[in-house]
Amino acid sequence: MASLRASLSPWSLLRGSQCTERVCFWARARSRPGALLQPLPGPCGAGMPCRRLGSEAESGSSEIKKPTFMDEEVQSILIKMTGLNLQKTFKAAVQELKPPTYKLMTQAQLEEATRQAVEAAKVRLKMPPVLEERTPINDVIAEDKILEGTETAKYVFTDISYSIPHRERFIVVREPSGTLRKASWEERDRMIQVYFPKEGRRTLTPIIFKEENLKTMYSQDRHGDVLNLCIAQFEPDSAEYIKVHHQTYEDIDKHGKYDLLRSTRHFGGMAWYFVNKKKIDGLLIDQIQRDLVDDATSLVQLYHILHPDGPSAQEAKEQAAEGLHLIKVFAKTEAQKGAYIELTLQAYQEAFISHSVAS
Repeated sequence: MASLRASLSPWSLLRGSQCTERVCFWARARSRPGALLQPLPGPCGAGMPCRRLGSEAESGSSEIKKPTFMDEEVQSILIKMTGLNLQKTFKAAVQELKPPTYKLMTQAQLEEATRQAVEAAKVRLKMPPVLEERTPINDVIAEDKILEGTETAKYVFTDISYSIPHRERFIVVREPSGTLRKASWEERDRMIQVYFPKEGRRTLTPIIFKEENLKTMYSQDRHGDVLNLCIAQFEPDSAEYIKVHHQTYEDIDKHGKYDLLRSTRHFGGMAWYFVNKKKIDGLLIDQIQRDLVDDATSLVQLYHILHPDGPSAQEAKEQAAEGLHLIKVFAKTEAQKGAYIELTLQAYQEAFISHSVAS
């Protein structure tokens, strides 16, 4: 937007059409919003584009429902793979230095404190949602050529009633050309941040999300910080949010730095991304090498849940494969690095046997 005007004084900008007169009248007399605010025609009833989440949009005409990120079974597997490392979950943050606090506890008090820490860690590890990208808003309300050239800047009109959810909030833009249209998602996010500031979010996108700055953050192994800033700045179904997350996951996969997100709230989303893209080989090898075979098995199980018609899922079902055998079935059928996975499994089994004999 070229500029932002808070005043609604230029009545000529709003009187170009019958539709816009309703917008102006509503902005001035807001004591009866229910009677004055008429939703524009649309499937959602409030003039906003509808958007289905997860498999609902893909399987609207299909009888078989594709699993979604928030399904109970999927969440259970992702939480299990994420792990719970209290030292990593509660890692030291950059803050003002204060003298440490020491407490003398009985065994019972220590166990209670540990239990409370575990509960607090589970809250911190709650995974952010994974949504499909929202549908762009390109709705034009009116074309008033009589207003063309009267102004050089755009005017944004925003309903700032507290009782209206942000997704249903009425926001329109009058272009210098005379066009009155609904605000785009980016414009909506900026205006909502102006009138209803959200802690940790800026009105303009921080420069940290520029390509060159992201590469610098990745080189410093600060992938988790990037994702935390992304969650604070963008809506979970915005194009920027999805782009930054996918770019971060790809960099982690490229350099094999999966452990950076383990025991963080971002690990589940990363695993879900790789499973959907059928790119679990690197993560699978990393789990086996770190003696996390149960997690590796869970990853293959999740792969079969999302791709039940694939050769790996079909053969595993026929053989009733479990544990290491399940991983071997995946390595022989759909893995891109099948030979490497089998070698990793062989090394793991040999190390396990040697350890058992030594003990």
